[in-house]
Amino acid sequence: MSNQVKASSERKRIALVTGTSSGFGLLIAVSLAEKGITVIATMRDLARNVELARIAEQKGIADRIHYLQLDVTDTVSISTAIENIQAQYGTIDILVNNAGYAVGGFIEHVPMETWRAQLETNVFGLIAVTRAVLPVMREQKDGYIINMSSVSGLSAFPGYAPYATSKFAIEGFSESLRHEMADFNVKVVLVEPGSYRTSIWEKGLADIHTVPNSPYQSRLEAVLRYSRKSASSAPDPQEVADLVGRIVEKRSPKLRYAIGEGSHIMIWARKWVPWRVLEWVIGRALKS
Repeated sequence: MSNQVKASSERKRIALVTGTSSGFGLLIAVSLAEKGITVIATMRDLARNVELARIAEQKGIADRIHYLQLDVTDTVSISTAIENIQAQYGTIDILVNNAGYAVGGFIEHVPMETWRAQLETNVFGLIAVTRAVLPVMREQKDGYIINMSSVSGLSAFPGYAPYATSKFAIEGFSESLRHEMADFNVKVVLVEPGSYRTSIWEKGLADIHTVPNSPYQSRLEAVLRYSRKSASSAPDPQEVADLVGRIVEKRSPKLRYAIGEGSHIMIWARKWVPWRVLEWVIGRALKS
């Protein structure tokens, strides 16, 4: 372990993780707690902490996970949560911005209020929580901010434009933030998972925006077939939680960590493959 991490681990480190009721957030909370980190596991509805509490108890880490209500779209909720954490623990060493969800549907059929809600949670919520934590990390000149992006932040598929838009925004935000926080020893990292077995796509697929006799119906059905096929063979999301656990032990983490099906290939393809070829490949994949 590096000298930097050793110095900060002489006391128990404090991690704030958003969106911990399921999926990556739940597993990340467990992974960090298993490393001896005190985890403030936040969620919009604390009644949804049952699964996380059960796993924490089973693994003998229940004393390291503390639950806090936090709605990333509510300014008062954010400020109250940060004030409570500072009052009780005095610091925040790690922020994992995980809260988010996926909206599906072809652009013409997704209502503007749905677009706004998608960006309000996935983008503005992430920015708001980050801004609230920045003064703490800046003053202590140490910290990790890990923003959960996606392969959809690297390349956009048809049928998921709202989600892809939100993830592309997080990529740009994180690049700027990393530059701004470099002098304060605050490490900003993007984690870019491919397809994994989490509930985010189950929920997204269950609430696809469309209309009767849509001119996009055949394309939408192709996208849904591809998504279901990908989800059925997707790897264990624990891989992503383990990666986050490794990142917070690195003295100088990279900006981007692509992981899982599609992410590495997409990074390579965006860099080296002409757009027309890439567009053709994606189109063929959706028709198969």
